[in-house]
Formats: sequence, structure tokens, C-alpha cells
Amino acid sequence: MAWLSHRQLTRSCLDLEAMSHSPGWAQTQATDIHVVSKLDHEGGSVQLPDSDINIHVPVGHVLPGEFQEVGLKAILNPPLSCNNELSSTVSPLIELTLSNLNTSEAIYLEVKVAAKVKNDPLSQVMSDIVCFFSLNKEGPFKKLENCYIYQDTIQVKLTDLSHVMYAVIAVQASKIQPPATNVWDYVHRTVSVGIYGPKYIHPSFTAVFTVFGHNYIPGKLTICDIKKGGKNMPPVVFQLWGKHTFLLEKPQDLNISLISCDPDFQVKKEDQSKNIKKEELKTGEMVRQQFLFSMLGCREMHVFVFLVQIKILKSSQVTQFHVTTPDPAPKLSGIINRPKRIQNRKEIKSAPWLLIPTIKYPKFQDKTLSVSTYGVALKTVLRQNKIDYLLEYFKGDTIALLGEDKVKAIGQTKMKEWYVGVLRRKIGLVHCKNIKVISKEQAMDTADSELTTRNLVEQIALPFKKLTYIYSVVLSTVSESVYDWRALAEVLGYSHMSLDDFNEAHIDKESERVAHVVKKMKQDCHANKKKRLFLYELIVALLKIDCQGLVARLTQDTIILTAAVKLGKSWRELAEKLARLTKQQIEAYEVPHHGKNGAVTLEMMWKPAYDFLYTWAAHYGDGYRDVLQDLQSALDKMKNPVTKQWRELTGALILVNCMEVLRASAFSKMEEE
Repeated sequence: MAWLSHRQLTRSCLDLEAMSHSPGWAQTQATDIHVVSKLDHEGGSVQLPDSDINIHVPVGHVLPGEFQEVGLKAILNPPLSCNNELSSTVSPLIELTLSNLNTSEAIYLEVKVAAKVKNDPLSQVMSDIVCFFSLNKEGPFKKLENCYIYQDTIQVKLTDLSHVMYAVIAVQASKIQPPATNVWDYVHRTVSVGIYGPKYIHPSFTAVFTVFGHNYIPGKLTICDIKKGGKNMPPVVFQLWGKHTFLLEKPQDLNISLISCDPDFQVKKEDQSKNIKKEELKTGEMVRQQFLFSMLGCREMHVFVFLVQIKILKSSQVTQFHVTTPDPAPKLSGIINRPKRIQNRKEIKSAPWLLIPTIKYPKFQDKTLSVSTYGVALKTVLRQNKIDYLLEYFKGDTIALLGEDKVKAIGQTKMKEWYVGVLRRKIGLVHCKNIKVISKEQAMDTADSELTTRNLVEQIALPFKKLTYIYSVVLSTVSESVYDWRALAEVLGYSHMSLDDFNEAHIDKESERVAHVVKKMKQDCHANKKKRLFLYELIVALLKIDCQGLVARLTQDTIILTAAVKLGKSWRELAEKLARLTKQQIEAYEVPHHGKNGAVTLEMMWKPAYDFLYTWAAHYGDGYRDVLQDLQSALDKMKNPVTKQWRELTGALILVNCMEVLRASAFSKMEEE
């Protein structure tokens, strides 16, 4: 009976023609991603879920006592008329609905797009990011003039309001001038990929590879072109399993491969490699390819990982990423035959064994830093009012320099360039003009500039003693990014912990174990507040297991939050300096946080400041050093710089500039071998 059920299930899930009848496919009704919000005279913002598409409604848009219902909907396939040699859409078609046209203020559409005009003069002159607008879904579309663009975000002022409106963002070229062949040649264009599949996996299931011409990847995707016996079947809703973006400079033929990393599963032979033509990409529409997975033999169903590989034909460029499947359908556990060796033993709850590389964290070594560059002080610098993170020294002192990169920061009164140095077991900044840089061989006496790796870690983490953080965010970030609870527990001083500690709490996932360790440390720090600080100890521990990428992320997040709190209403001045925001754009950030009096209270002013800084920092991608340095420079240039008293940002810059020397000294390859 079990074998028969298995066979029936396998046959029922073989392809898309029959999958609407298989268990575990969750829904079979079409789902549109949209949102409707009711706003009053105070205005507000409406965001499409899981997207960077926002509508900002200012105060006074409708009369006091009246309401405005704002609807937002993303139509994944943009209008074909906006995709040609001179134009290419970089957002979905956005449907905007309003219930009340008795208005006195315009509204603002803000969209993060999947392209940025190149910096070369020809691209800057020949192309631009524009907004096409229409009152009808099919068009015709006209170009709007009231647009403000900052890097990959566009804000559009909508004045001709109607009950139903349509907008789409596109790159438009005035003409194509050789060597350019189409509008893509003028922009840096990112392509978004989504992998969709059923809510639960089965012995045989289909994964759908989907390419979008924009960066909006919905959490669910409705497939409407399913047929069985020549008849149309009800739409099937797929769940998003994984997503990825990559740079594609021009429309090119792509080759797509899905490869199982688990020997228990395989991709159907004819589905192992599929092509997408460049002509399909030019249309701006979704392009889908289906890949059929099946389980080998009568084995136990389990989560597994597969590799998605995207090759650009006629090029050596390859991009790839891993996707983890969801859990098996609950009903399958009692249907599928298990091997006897599994049936005859007690089942042990544990994370499934995935054939992906196991991360081994290196052993931290407490030893003297290896330094190759020194500086000899040309003058004595002693400050009456001590300044955190700035070194003091006497003429002739030999200072160890932790790298040749320079930090720009305010000193007593002026912006200066500094090296990160070590003197008398203290790390800090030394003004570049006050020292003569020499090599290790030229240094006469380096005893005062020696430092151990343990002291380095403890000092560069000092800013975290005074930074503001959100515990839940830190907890989730760390638990998702650390893959060995034992390694973390050991450096936190919990080497005595064992699996029994987790079994009692019914914890069987590695991320949950990591979270359990972090929570325990948080509790211990809370119980001894005078001597222990949670975030500081956590950062020290992460540095000791060489999680520098995670530390960089936490550094940027906490600096942005703390800066927002420190700035208060001064964030407006910063926004003008950093992004040249207009008063209207600044107001758009503040509108969602207005109180009953129609303004943002002083206590809540950190919220629009944080929204702005978070959006601004996102444009840097992984360039966390540039984020911190540019923020430091902008804050230093303000009329009343908060950085004169708040020096933790300077300390964070020291931290990120010391990461290379820390890794080179504390995690030597010989020790690992």
C-alpha cells in the first residue's frame, strides 16, 4: 500500500499539467500582490509589501474629516510599448488607485529601480531614468517631468490625479549613438531571478526559474498557463524559495542549469540545462523555465540544497547561488517507505545533512601583531582636553601603523587625514602630517608600539560599549550568519555547553542553537550590568572566530541607528549634504511619523533620520567602509558637528581599518593546517 501511494504521488506531481491535484500545493487561486490603505488629513505613506515601491501622501492632501483610500498594485509584466531600442522598463507596471479626488496636494511615487545610468559623458547625455504615466493600463503612456533621481531611486510628483492611474519607470535614450547598439549600453542594469516552487516538496516536483526585468520579486507567483488534456486548469500559486540579482550589461543569451547538491534527488535529464534568448529579455516581461526534480528510490523525504547556475553564452561570465527547498509535505512522512536501518532505530531529531561545504571557524591566536610600517613622530602632541580615539605622543616616538589606508575625521577643530596607529598599547589615530612613515627595517625601537591580537580585538570593539542597537535585530542577524554554535559558545566562555542543553529546550536547528547561546550571554550580561556589556562582548567573540563580514554588517547597522538618535532634527541638514534632498523630499520622510499635531515630535525625530540613513546606505551595497567614511565626513561638515562629542563613528572606522591586520596576525594559515 505504501509503495502504491508513493507511485501515485510521484505520478501526480510529475509535471505542471497535474500539479494542481497534488497535495501540499497550498493554493490554487490566483493571487495579486496589492495593498490598500486608508489615510486621513494627516497623510502618510503606503508601501507595497516586499518591495521598494512607496506612495507618500503629504499632510493636507484631503480636507480635515475626509479620507483617502490609496491602493497600490504591481503588475509584473510592464507594457510592451515602453520596451524598444530607445526605452527599457526597470520597474513593474504600478497601478495606483485613489478613492477621493477632492484633493489639494500632489502625491509622490518613490521607486527603487533596477538600473543606474553610467557615469561616462555619452551615457549621461544620451539617457535618463524617466517615469511613463497613463490613465489606462494599455496606454498610451506619456513621460512625466516632475522627477527627482538619486542613484537608483526615483521620486515622481503626481499632480494629474485620477481614480485609477498607471506608472512605470524606464531608461530612455534620446538616440543610440555608436558604439552603443541599444539603450542597455547606457546603463548598469541588474537582472533579478526568483526560484519558485510548491509550499512543500514531494517525490517529484517542479521548480520554476523566473527572470524579472525589474528588482521586484514577489513572495508568490501565480502560474496561469497550466493545461491538462488540452483544457486550461485553475491557476497555481508558487512560493518564492530563493532570489538573486546580477549585473547584465546588455541583453544576451543565457544558459540556465539547476544542479542537485544531494544524491537523493536529481533534475530530469532534459531539464538540466535550458536557454533564455536575449530577445525575451528585451521585452521586459517575465521569462520562466521549468525544472523537474525527482527523488531516487524509496527514501525518506527531506530538505535539500540545489545550485542555480546562470551562464552568459558567448562569454565566460557565470553567476551562481544556492537554494534550499522547503520541508516535505506533512502527509508524506507516513506514506513513503523508509530504509529498514532507519525504521529499526530510534529517530534522532537533527538538522538534515546537506551536501554543502561545512564551515570551519579558524582558531584565534593571541600573539604579537605583525606590523610592516611605522611612523616617527615629528612633533609632540599632548591635548589638555582628551579626545577619544586620538593618540598622544612625544617627538621621536615610534608608532606602529596598522595599514596604509587613511581615515578622514575631525580633530580639535578641522577635518584631517589620519593613520591608525599603536603606541604604548593604545590604538588610535595619528595625524598624517605629524609623522614620517618608515619601514620595519628602519625602525630603531618598537617596544612601545607592540600589541597583542587579544588587546587589538578588545580595543577596536570599544565603540560598541556606547552604540545603540535593537536586540531582536542583532539576535536574528547573528543566528542567521553563524553556522557553528560550538565555535561561538567557546569564545563566549560557554565551552561547557553540550547538545543536552538544547535537547531540553527542543532545539534542533543550528540557527536556533546559535540564538540560544546568544540569549544566554544576554541574560548573563543583564544580570551583571555594571561589569558586562552585551554588544561589546558579542563583537569581541565574533572577531575571534573571524566573522568579519558579520561584524561589518552589525557595525554599519548600529552606527546608522545611533547616528539617527544623536542627530534628532539635525538630520535634515545632513540629508541636504549627503543626498541634496529638497524640503519636499525631507517632508516625505517625516510624514509617516507625524504625531497628532501634524509634526514629528522631538522624541520621534530619529525615525525619519533612520529611514533616510538606511535608504542612503543601501546604495553602497557591500561598501561598508565607504558608508562609514562618507557619513563621518558629512557629519564633520555640519554647522554643529555631533562628531565633536560623539566619537564612536571614528572608533568604528578604526575597527574596519584594522580587520586586515587582525586576520593576518590572529589566523595564520600554518596554524590552521
